[in-house]
Amino acid sequence: MGRRKKGDDVSGWIVLDKPDDMTSTHAVAAVRRIFNAQKAGHAGTLDPLASGVLPIALGEATKTVPYLMEARKTYLFTIKWGVSTDTQDREGKAIAENDVRPTSEAIRAALPDFLGEIEQVPPQFSAVKVDGERAYDIARAGEAVELEPRLVAVHEAELVATEGEDLATFRVRSGKGFYIRALVRDLAAKLGAEGHVWRLRRTAVGPFHEGDSRRAGGFAP
Repeated sequence: MGRRKKGDDVSGWIVLDKPDDMTSTHAVAAVRRIFNAQKAGHAGTLDPLASGVLPIALGEATKTVPYLMEARKTYLFTIKWGVSTDTQDREGKAIAENDVRPTSEAIRAALPDFLGEIEQVPPQFSAVKVDGERAYDIARAGEAVELEPRLVAVHEAELVATEGEDLATFRVRSGKGFYIRALVRDLAAKLGAEGHVWRLRRTAVGPFHEGDSRRAGGFAP
């Protein structure tokens, strides 16, 4: 007689609105615990800094996670110009500064170069594996990480707002394996500027949109 699995036989998707103070792993663990589910998994990691749509599969729904991983994702994010950081977001250590503040016209002229199928080098601080180790573990140890460029797809990219000279907000719709932090790094370099991700929110993953999502703590089993 086989061992009985811990938890209940609960299946389905929870579309979580992940707050920006929680890791994706902790979010999955919390949802699994709340529903006392035997199995749980998510469809696409969100950085701890990022908020927004994190689809979490329970039970039999975990078998469909690979299909949702292939889905298009939509992001709303803000670049803060003037400083680049080692992590390419506001939690990192400053590594370069300058006084360049790209105009809206310059930004809009540069964006078409990042549309379609493009090569992108993942950020040093990423979950990409290098010789069996996560890149972020190597980077945190102070070692340089050599990451190969890979093909990613960008379906839409637009500047939606500016806040003074320092902040610019964008909307991007992309495919699997795309890093917003890498886009910010590369766009800043093209514009001769320094910049990092100041705010980041995922608003959709495939058929799941932020209007469908539930805030952490805002649901019960």
